[in-house]
Amino acid sequence: MKFGVIIFPGSNCDEDLIYVLEEISGQEVVRLWHKDRDLQGVDVVMVPGGFSYGDYLRSGAIARFSPIMESVIEHCNRGGYAMGICNGFQILCEAGLLPGVLLHNDSQKFICKNVYIKSATSNSAVTAGIGSDRVLKIPVAHAEGRYFASPDVLKQLNENEQVLFRYCTAEGRFNKESNANGSVENIAGVMNEGRNVFGMMPHPERAADENLGNTDGKLIFDSLCAAVNLV
Repeated sequence: MKFGVIIFPGSNCDEDLIYVLEEISGQEVVRLWHKDRDLQGVDVVMVPGGFSYGDYLRSGAIARFSPIMESVIEHCNRGGYAMGICNGFQILCEAGLLPGVLLHNDSQKFICKNVYIKSATSNSAVTAGIGSDRVLKIPVAHAEGRYFASPDVLKQLNENEQVLFRYCTAEGRFNKESNANGSVENIAGVMNEGRNVFGMMPHPERAADENLGNTDGKLIFDSLCAAVNLV
């Protein structure tokens, strides 16, 4: 199995993601420059966090038009896997590969801290290996992470089990206080209807190494690797 990590001008979590995939998960990884179009035969495209194009206009709005995104859209439309983390989530939403949008945090401030999330479905490649009652402690670092979607889209997401994660308390309760950024229905991550494109605001790559004192994020990568290997 081969992963491709896209690098945009302004990406700053690409090397973290590459390290986890190669050194922790033991996967083959290639770097994909945003101006290229060749995905080099990767099985999973990873879109890392950062500030692509300096977050001008709005987060992900310019990166969505980079040449490589045409290939990513084709890859996903053929059923290929893709996952975006933080800015990568924003880019996939801007590209129309994921439903909804990411708005400014309700606090109007950049937030950088550990939060708690819980999987909302076991029917996805990134959550299949995580128990429904398991609470994960994962860092967030964003200013535009407030997930929003129309009532019709939310209805579809819930009916189709397309919500991946929701912000919660350390005990697994969903409430306003545990909602890190004011996201509608505490949503921290979603997937597309085809269940092959995933996005989440928290950074699992920052919680996947024992040296960091937290390996909760490793469960997400383990689940994704296991699911893709079965295909």
